[in-house]
Amino acid sequence: MSGMQDYGSRISDPNSRKMGTFSYLPQLTDDELRKQVEYIVSKGWNPAIEHTEPENMRSNFWYMWKLPMFGETDVDAIFNEIEMCKKANPGNHVRLVGYDNFKQSQGTSMVVHRAEMKA
Repeated sequence: MSGMQDYGSRISDPNSRKMGTFSYLPQLTDDELRKQVEYIVSKGWNPAIEHTEPENMRSNFWYMWKLPMFGETDVDAIFNEIEMCKKANPGNHVRLVGYDNFKQSQGTSMVVHRAEMKA
């Protein structure tokens, strides 16, 4: 036995596919997710919310939910936008992105809601 862990991700099983930061870890609790959003805010990154259909999850291009939340520091406002996106797009995955405006890149990106996928 090699001692390596098999994460059970299979092309044939859409529900096992991994995508983005934290996807190999258990689902983040609300408190853990709040800490990640607080980190984005503490770094001065601009949060943005994106969504896509499960069959397009591997695409680099997800739909943007409104404009990025430039300068937003209220964690509850960010969570409120995530919830509104989930309600408006119930069959889609939802991703939170933290844009670093100094480096002109994404500081982080994580799926915050994973829609049910059909096998």
